[in-house]
Amino acid sequence: MPSVFASVSKLARRIAPILSFAALIIVIPCGIQAQQPDDVIKTDTSLVQLNVGVVDKQGRAITSLSSHDFVVYEDGVRRPIVAFEPTEAPFSLVLLLDMSGSTVNFRQQIQMSALRFLDALAPEDRVAVVQFNGKGVKSLISFTNDLKRVAYAITLAVGSGDTPLYEALNYSIKELGHEGKRRKAIVVLTDGIDTQVRNGDRAVVSKAEAKELSTAIKAETNSQVVSVLNDADRQGVTIFPLALPSGDPKRLPLPDPSITAMYAAARTRLQLLASRTGGRLHEIRRLDDLSRLYAQVAADLRSLYSIAYQPPTSSSHDGRWREIRVEIARADLVASTKPGYFAR
Repeated sequence: MPSVFASVSKLARRIAPILSFAALIIVIPCGIQAQQPDDVIKTDTSLVQLNVGVVDKQGRAITSLSSHDFVVYEDGVRRPIVAFEPTEAPFSLVLLLDMSGSTVNFRQQIQMSALRFLDALAPEDRVAVVQFNGKGVKSLISFTNDLKRVAYAITLAVGSGDTPLYEALNYSIKELGHEGKRRKAIVVLTDGIDTQVRNGDRAVVSKAEAKELSTAIKAETNSQVVSVLNDADRQGVTIFPLALPSGDPKRLPLPDPSITAMYAAARTRLQLLASRTGGRLHEIRRLDDLSRLYAQVAADLRSLYSIAYQPPTSSSHDGRWREIRVEIARADLVASTKPGYFAR
C-alpha cells in the first residue's frame, strides 16, 4: 500500500509554490488498548495523569512493561496506580501549524516533513490539524484517523503576520479535551517567538539595566505559559516542541543584548513546555534534519506508557508544587516523566 507521503507528494509539489508552512504542533490523544484486561482502568478528572518513557542503561526504549513494574511517588509518598495504558495504545494528535511570517522561508520543508511524519503513525491514532498566524487560530480538520484527509489539510495551511503560539496551544489542548480518555500529546514545530509574549518581554528589558538584561526576563512566570502548563496538566497532554533555527538566540545576525535576552527566554519556554509535560525539546540545527527529528518524535510517542494515580488530597488546590517521581522495579531501567505539577 502506498504511504501517505507518496499519495500526497504529487499534490504537494503542484501547490508548494503557492502554499506555505510554518510550524507544526501535533497533539495525539490515545485510546485504550491494553495488553491485559486488568491493565486499563478508566480515569476521572481528579487523577494525575502521566506519560512515562523507560530506557535501559544503553538508552534503548523498553516497551514491554506492565503496571506492576511501576511505582509512583508524590512528594515522597507512594501513590496507588489506578489506570495504566501500554506503549501501543493509540493517541489523538493535533498538528499545530505555525503559519506566521517568521517561518515563511522554509514552509515547503516543513510540509514535506509533516507528511512523512504521518506515515509513522498507527492506524488508530486520531489527528487534527490546526494553524495559527496573524489572523488567529483556525482548525483545518478535526480529529480523524483518515491520514489522507489529514495530509490534504496540511497542504491547505497558509498565512503570515503575528505568532499567537500560546493561544494556539491552549486551543489545541481544549480540543483534545473532547477526545475523552484517550492519550494526548502535542508536537509543535515553531521558532517559539510568540508575538504577545515577546511584547511583554520587550517591556521588561526596556526597563532593565544593561548588566541585568540576561536575567531580567523570568520566562517561567509568564501568564500565558502558566495557563498552557496548567491546562496540559489537567488533560494529561505531553508536548514535544521542534524548535526551528530562526528562534535560536545563538544564531541572531545582530547579537543585541536585549534581543538575545528575548530569544533566550522564548527558547527557555519551549524547554519548559517539554520538561513540565514529560515531552522532549528537539532543536533543529539544519532544515535537512526535519524528517529525522519527526521520526524521532514518532518513536518517542510509541515508547510512552500512560499512568494515572490518585493524589493524596484530590480536593486540595492550594497552588503548591507537587513533586513526582516514578521508579521501575528493575534496577537496570530508568523512567522519565514530568517532574511535578502545581495543584491549582
